[in-house]
Amino acid sequence: MPSPQILRDIALFVEVAKRMSFSRAAEALDMPVSSLSRRISQFEAALGIRLLDRTTRKIALTPAGETYLAQASQLVEDAQRSFDALITQARGPAGLLKVAAPPDFWAVQHLSDLTAEFSGLHEQVHVHLDLHASQVDLVQDDYDLAITNEEPTQASLIVRRVGATANGLFAAPDYLRSRGRPGHPHELSEHDIVLPVASSTATWQFTRRDEVVNTTVSGRLSCNSRSLARRLAITGRGITMSSDINVQRDVHRGRLEPVLPDWQLPATPVYIVTTSRLLPAKARSYIDFISKRLSGVLLDAGVTARRDADRHPVGSRAL
Repeated sequence: MPSPQILRDIALFVEVAKRMSFSRAAEALDMPVSSLSRRISQFEAALGIRLLDRTTRKIALTPAGETYLAQASQLVEDAQRSFDALITQARGPAGLLKVAAPPDFWAVQHLSDLTAEFSGLHEQVHVHLDLHASQVDLVQDDYDLAITNEEPTQASLIVRRVGATANGLFAAPDYLRSRGRPGHPHELSEHDIVLPVASSTATWQFTRRDEVVNTTVSGRLSCNSRSLARRLAITGRGITMSSDINVQRDVHRGRLEPVLPDWQLPATPVYIVTTSRLLPAKARSYIDFISKRLSGVLLDAGVTARRDADRHPVGSRAL
């Protein structure tokens, strides 16, 4: 039977290797850096193999460390899953669940409602929602999962598509009165576009039945937040692309109007991202709940937003 200390040291090694930092791993494990470093050194001595190359500024896995990490990670994940299964059987999912989410209106409204409903079903789970305009580092920042509109580029992350938000173009009535209303996507080149990305230009694809048009747009203002881009559009700074449900209230109140409503833009996917398929019970339960509910909620909200836009025809203004 393996020594309990050996199993503990394997888990310590995996934590250090995941974070590539003794200090960050020690903080996550709530133990002194010196104690963690000494345990790893003793573990390497017991194995007779160096797993980590250390310098004064950084650490790196040795070839043997890279090979062993895959096996050790699987062992630690299996042990965690077995432990969580026992805890779940005894009292259900429990513990702190950290979730990173976008600050968009759909997330603030619908994700908050769903999370509150989940919390009512699982009283032993404390859910912390952290709104971020950009992607987060799940390992470095200690998140259990992220809900995002951007598909991560890291091949090691596990990505689940759980829904999508329909998009459209919107502008303030005053802007459209002063600058004119485009009747075709190519006419957008004559307008100021508020881009929700860090760029002065973008290429957008529009479809209308069997017709597909790609057009390049530009503007003097851009930002990394769709909420801020929405605000700039409301104040007459230009036309912006937004999810229908993010501007539903603004269209209803006459602060924004749809632009080129007969043309469709690609929908924005919504993903759930984790670092592993082997998750603690609290994360698995939350993902199962959100995956089943979020797609339908976004679809219904998008239909309602489009219906609201149709009830407020071009040029109208709600009082």
